[in-house]
Amino acid sequence: MQQEREVGGLRCGEVLALLGDFVDGELDAATVGRVQAHLAGCDACERFGGRYAAVVRRLRAERPRLDDAARLRLDRRVRAG
Repeated sequence: MQQEREVGGLRCGEVLALLGDFVDGELDAATVGRVQAHLAGCDACERFGGRYAAVVRRLRAERPRLDDAARLRLDRRVRAG
């Protein structure tokens, strides 16, 4: 990654650390604004973080709904490794 930049009051590493909570909608409004400002002003973070967030949101919106039996089978397989 290129040299850390501070944009929108956050450094690149801070944005990456917050990315999961940002995508999950778990940040307060002020922090969301700072992350969005950083992504808008930092090409490297926008390419990774901004696009990552957009893909995750799109997948969540389009994911098929599983019935309880299918969800249980899937959960068992995932846990079995």
